[in-house]
Amino acid sequence: MTENIQLEIAKLNDIDGILALQELYLVSNLSEEEKASGFVTTPFSTPQLTEVIGQQGLFIAKDNTKIIAYIFAGGWDFFNQWPIFNYMTTLFPNLKFLDFDITTTNSFQYGPICIHKEYRGKGLITPLFEFMRINIVQRYPLALTFINKTNIPSTKAHTEKLKWTIIADFQFNNNNYFILAYDMNKPVI
Repeated sequence: MTENIQLEIAKLNDIDGILALQELYLVSNLSEEEKASGFVTTPFSTPQLTEVIGQQGLFIAKDNTKIIAYIFAGGWDFFNQWPIFNYMTTLFPNLKFLDFDITTTNSFQYGPICIHKEYRGKGLITPLFEFMRINIVQRYPLALTFINKTNIPSTKAHTEKLKWTIIADFQFNNNNYFILAYDMNKPVI
């Protein structure tokens, strides 16, 4: 199923397909049963997508012309428009990962990542992540993200398949999150 898939840096004409995929898996659009398969929590608008595309920070997978997956990779200056990211950066001085002094200049916010359910569990996450990694590592040596503790499929995919490390946890808006880190100089494949 993955033989026809192309990995690309998103362009402006991909926005409609990205928004369509986002709508399918946005947590606010899902039932409790559907959430058990994984979800994304941050909704992006067309102007926000335009901005991150301009920064070459949005990576997609297409099956023919249909967008079936995306990964965001943006600097903290882009993500600071959401309160949870501002809060997370206040935790940086107390975080430890390998030999990194974690800062907003040597790290970026990875995610959200979204993969259409028909393509999950088929190995797409690894080449898509590696494609993003190769295109971002010159800008940032360290990736950070957070995952809602109730999003077990995402936690397992990142820690087991991609070998991310859980380095801390925090609470925000009555939700519990893990903070994960990844050394971008380390190939995943």
